[in-house]
Amino acid sequence: MSRYDAIEDPLCFPGTQVLRNKADLRDQDELDEFEQLMFHSRAEEDLPDGDLNFSHYCAVHRHFFQDVYSWAGQVRTIRTSKGGSMFCYPEHIETEATKLFSKLARKGCLAEVGDEDEFATEAAWFLSELNAIHPFREGNGRSQLVYLTMLARNAGYELHEDNLQPDAFLQAMIDSFNGTLDPLRTQIRSLLD
Repeated sequence: MSRYDAIEDPLCFPGTQVLRNKADLRDQDELDEFEQLMFHSRAEEDLPDGDLNFSHYCAVHRHFFQDVYSWAGQVRTIRTSKGGSMFCYPEHIETEATKLFSKLARKGCLAEVGDEDEFATEAAWFLSELNAIHPFREGNGRSQLVYLTMLARNAGYELHEDNLQPDAFLQAMIDSFNGTLDPLRTQIRSLLD
């Protein structure tokens, strides 16, 4: 799993980039495995109810990562980047997320889109913005996919996870961070078939 670049992160064990966790795992591979196990375990449960707003999004993150991190569902407090791309500074996360989710609400949380193509276009825009904000220290991508599923259901569509191509989707997310939304729109559209 690709690690984040962060300086003097108080959430990590001293001298490492391994996040402090409830299982006290200090090996990154073991932590990754534990994270996935807990994520899949929580995926068997009902998702938190909410209004598809930022608080609801935070509740979704908390739901999936509560067994792993004490800060699950809380906005990160440290500046991070990945692959040389800097995410939203923590002091701006709440403001930017509030703006983004307000725009989403004005779009009816995508329930009012015309068809699958329009849904994919709007969802790509939303995910690219949410990814740039990157509100959590870890677990953003998985939370984004769950939220995408929730938005699709809200719009009357079903995402077919069997169609997910993880490497292509990740590359599309990277492209969207750099301002190119077409690959992400294509990936999302493929999940609706």
